[in-house]
Amino acid sequence: MDIILENIGRRFNREWIFRSINYHFLPGNSYAILGPNGSGKSTLLQVLIGSLTASEGKIRYLVGQREVDVDTFFSSVVLAAPYQELIEEFTLRELIDFHFSFKQIEDGLTPQLLIELLELERAADKELRYFSSGMKQRTKLALACCAQTPTLFLDEPTSNLDTQGITWYLNLIERFAKNKLLIICSNQEHEYEFCQHQIHIERYKTY
Repeated sequence: MDIILENIGRRFNREWIFRSINYHFLPGNSYAILGPNGSGKSTLLQVLIGSLTASEGKIRYLVGQREVDVDTFFSSVVLAAPYQELIEEFTLRELIDFHFSFKQIEDGLTPQLLIELLELERAADKELRYFSSGMKQRTKLALACCAQTPTLFLDEPTSNLDTQGITWYLNLIERFAKNKLLIICSNQEHEYEFCQHQIHIERYKTY
């Protein structure tokens, strides 16, 4: 899956968040979108996945040489972000079953193995409303990384994770993100230090 940005810009009211982004995201590569809080990283991510429309420019999604529309692309995307809502009335086991009724789980994994990967065996039948913020963030990351999709988007992936959780996240990426188009929004180096490419959102500001 290729994503090609052609003169992309996004504004709110009269203020441009970013402008004139021309970029080609290549399959199997990893990218970090960098910038301080409030700089527009998450906005660019939402534009990339089609949740927000660009105010100017065009986004092209390619599978091989074939261009696909945003709806087809969206079915090939998974996202993990701290602002994502989980269905808190579900147990962990129910959430995993629900998620993978829409996405295919990675080869070699089962829902039970995913629970073990999360190290949450004792909480498998607990409703998510009773999970800590760290447990919820792990769950979001595991559901995203362990889905068999060509593209993976992560926004501030280690939010609410402690030192042990950060190590767990890095192992998760090493195991499941190697052959995917990976795009991470971050301002924490440990979240993206393995990425091959960096995009500094500040370079696309207009003042």
